[in-house]
Amino acid sequence: MSALLDSLGLLLMDPWALFLCLSGVVVGLIFGALPGVSSTMSLAVMLPLTFGMSTGNAMMFMLGIFFSSVYAGSVSAILLNIPGTPGAMVTVLDGNAMARKGRAGEAMTYALIASLFGGVLGWIILVTTAPVIAAYALKFASPEYAAVVFFGLALVAYASSGDTLRGLLAGALGLLLGVVGRDAITDVPRFTFGTAELQGGLDIIPLAIGVFGIAEALTAVETIPKTAAALPARMGRLFPGRRALLAETPTAVRGSAIGAFVGAIPAAGSAVAVALAYALEKRISRTPEAFGTGVPRGIVAPESANNACVGGALIPMMTLGIPGDSITAVLIGVLLLHGLRPGPGLYESQPEFVATVYAALLFAIVFTGLVAGTFGLRGFNRVLLLPRRILLTGILLLCLMGAFSVRNSIYDVWVAIAAGGAGYAMSRMGVPVLPLAFGVVLGPILEENLRRTLMIHKDWTVFLERPISLTLILISFAVLLGPLIWQAARSFVQRGSEGGKPR
Repeated sequence: MSALLDSLGLLLMDPWALFLCLSGVVVGLIFGALPGVSSTMSLAVMLPLTFGMSTGNAMMFMLGIFFSSVYAGSVSAILLNIPGTPGAMVTVLDGNAMARKGRAGEAMTYALIASLFGGVLGWIILVTTAPVIAAYALKFASPEYAAVVFFGLALVAYASSGDTLRGLLAGALGLLLGVVGRDAITDVPRFTFGTAELQGGLDIIPLAIGVFGIAEALTAVETIPKTAAALPARMGRLFPGRRALLAETPTAVRGSAIGAFVGAIPAAGSAVAVALAYALEKRISRTPEAFGTGVPRGIVAPESANNACVGGALIPMMTLGIPGDSITAVLIGVLLLHGLRPGPGLYESQPEFVATVYAALLFAIVFTGLVAGTFGLRGFNRVLLLPRRILLTGILLLCLMGAFSVRNSIYDVWVAIAAGGAGYAMSRMGVPVLPLAFGVVLGPILEENLRRTLMIHKDWTVFLERPISLTLILISFAVLLGPLIWQAARSFVQRGSEGGKPR
């Protein structure tokens, strides 16, 4: 706690760091409010700007974009009936219904306050639980690390859109891409095909820019609506009243708790959190039929869960080195770019940096509230009037420039273009791209710990002899095989019941 207070004090005395965080918040608010420009795309596009920054300043900038863009997805959901980010897909139901009734200002205020509430609660959970998890994870040896990474990949394959088999195929492709280059132990080239540029492996930054930036931009260009939805005729009043806000406090608490918990599960993501939060509120409500007609609870629940996911998703990233979602996968690229590997070792070797991350997220929450509350609620409608074709063309150019600036190499540009084309093709075929990105990030970690374990113990059964690794492996196989077993059991029961019916 003392390190956190010290970091807060140092950052308050650093105008440049505060300016970077504020700039990130402004960028995130603009990008997040635009339909088709997700938080992941925003981070991927802006990532190259962090090359010349210190690690702490880079995280100030990126976390500002992260938190504010997650909130800003509700803007287009309320005003245009188009979710700006996947986490805002449920906010559309009641948010736009309120806007159509002339209460767009109230809807946006509910979304902002719920987002700030969820962000603060998620931050508290991150600060209080992450050090405990990291301290326990410091006792892990190679078998436990390998089992944790395998568990993370299993969850990614299961939770990604589409069926589990396609998620497994995408993850396997990511694992193969992750081992391209010279072997770290034997120095033997692998999958380089005699190309000198591949000797050092595939850099995660061009891959992330391609998969999350170029591919999403191409998809957004393809899905541009021919006729833009009209903005509400009037915003109405902004402040719904103190009593009305206080009445939604229990909803915000429940939504934030769900968001922080789901966000901490690798690959679950905000889309799962908002759906669970909305479903819970509808189930416990005395008037469930009112949901979808413009009730505040239908906005507060998903928005508090959405932004609580930010702190939750940072927990596995900071403590175990496993991305909580696609956005934190890009953040891991930032850390690797600056020579840091996220995981429990950070808490032992870089406690000041960990405290800086905590402080940066808190500043991002505060600045989001200040900027959105002061300027955004009335000015977002102007941002939404930007032509999307021009905007997305500019994003594609920024992606290419960013890929080139990694190492001033045209080779990285081709890697980004190839990754973007592959990501776009995968999305068209219904194959999730998130397991591919996770495989590239986690593949080298899995290989390193798996090989170290086998070199030391000479026997793969060591994974079954250690309680933690055995438990994680069993859970992983249950996650992967459970749906197949359940489907087979249901089919068997249905055939049995049909066979027993009289003809």
